[in-house]
Amino acid sequence: MRNWKEVKRELLKNKVMAREYEKLKPRYALISQLIEARLRRGITQKELARRLGTKQSAIARVESGNANPTVEFLERVAFALRSKLIVQIK
Repeated sequence: MRNWKEVKRELLKNKVMAREYEKLKPRYALISQLIEARLRRGITQKELARRLGTKQSAIARVESGNANPTVEFLERVAFALRSKLIVQIK
């Protein structure tokens, strides 16, 4: 049985797959940062949803990559997590 690193290395040999992977990197980096910030604060998805006035399923969709949150939503999340949202274009 192969591990994820081996599978990833093999998949990224394909130029189309590598290009798509690079396009999605920023999205998944943001998702990882959101999850890490929430966990650092010891907050569940349900509690974060309560603070934002939304449902836990909405938080789950964002954290799973199945939703495309607005900047306004990300600002509200950052505020609820006592964090700072920084957006950059390089």
